[in-house]
Amino acid sequence: MRKPVVRLNLAIIQEVERLLGGRTRDIRLYGEVAHLFRERTWPQTAKIISAWMIWVTVLDVLTFGLNALLLPTGTVMAMLLPASILPPAALFTAIAFRKPHALWLQGAFTLSGVFLILLSVALVGVSAGGEFYERHLTIMLFVAVTAIVIFPIPLGWTMAIGAYALGIYLVFQLQNSDIGRGSAVAGALFFASGIAATVVARRTATILAQKTFLLELRDRGRLADLGDANARLELLARTDPLTGVANRRSMMETLDRFWDEGFVQAKGAAILMCDIDYFKSLNDSLGHAEGDRCLVKVAGIIQSTMRNDRDQVARYGGEEFLVFLPDTDEQAAKTVAERIRTRVETASLPNPTSRVIPYVTVSIGVATSSRDSKLPSAEHLQRQADEALYHAKKSGRNSVVVHTREADQTTN
Repeated sequence: MRKPVVRLNLAIIQEVERLLGGRTRDIRLYGEVAHLFRERTWPQTAKIISAWMIWVTVLDVLTFGLNALLLPTGTVMAMLLPASILPPAALFTAIAFRKPHALWLQGAFTLSGVFLILLSVALVGVSAGGEFYERHLTIMLFVAVTAIVIFPIPLGWTMAIGAYALGIYLVFQLQNSDIGRGSAVAGALFFASGIAATVVARRTATILAQKTFLLELRDRGRLADLGDANARLELLARTDPLTGVANRRSMMETLDRFWDEGFVQAKGAAILMCDIDYFKSLNDSLGHAEGDRCLVKVAGIIQSTMRNDRDQVARYGGEEFLVFLPDTDEQAAKTVAERIRTRVETASLPNPTSRVIPYVTVSIGVATSSRDSKLPSAEHLQRQADEALYHAKKSGRNSVVVHTREADQTTN
């Protein structure tokens, strides 16, 4: 299924263009753009963090199980309590990321969970002592680095994880009787350079992800603009520019579609051909500007007479309008036609050259077809409406004439 086109407000579009217009390394997301980015990346972030939490839990359980088989009971018991901190902390964080929360709460879950995990790994080595002391501190740093590398989280959170790891490492190494303070500080500085490089790499990856998102937002905005432009062009192609009602092409498409798809289910249909009486004389005497005003007014009157959104009116050509009334029998079509004629007459639009009354009037031909009449085509019904209009003109104008079967027989 095609995704709906996202509408972006002007402020977001301007911010996106500003960010993309600068250097990539200077990209910083704020406000609504940052909110949209988090909303867009939340599912992936939640899956990554949850998977990492489960991974460290499984690894912790397997490692402790292996140690229980290979190491002395005393050493294993010393590891048990600190090792038991990790699984609940990791699993709680994984569960917390099953649904979205406020940003600050997500940060609290992430940072507290990672801190407890790192502390647990470090304490396992410190509690066991000996060769495990420094080994587990190194493992703790490795665990922190993996989190920094794969967690698509804000830079502040990433730096906090790095600070946790280095702080835990330095504190425990300063307490390590097997090495001096200088060696502890030197080791912390060495690992700090590696973590700093990892944080920079993570930041670069985040910036690239944000730039990709900004490009996507810009494309969405342009796609929405293109869709609006196409819709406007389509509307222009289907609308009479003077009167604002449908044009002939649009009406023909409507009739063809109805006859192809809807006529079998419909109760019937009617076509009204409406023609402004003595319109050429009005144009000649009052000028084309007044003639255009007359066309706009008459079109508005006809449009206001439509019963629902299925009834349609189109400017068919010159001063002639075609009205299509689906699901309409002869009596209802005649009622609509008479209402149009009356409303145009009572509007009292000036036409001093009219031979009927000194106002604009219309003549209307009506043709109807029921479902049982098996009408061959829309064109046939339209020709019948034209014939009825001819008789309305011939009989004195400002009138409504309904096409009859007798008229068909006379024509034939």
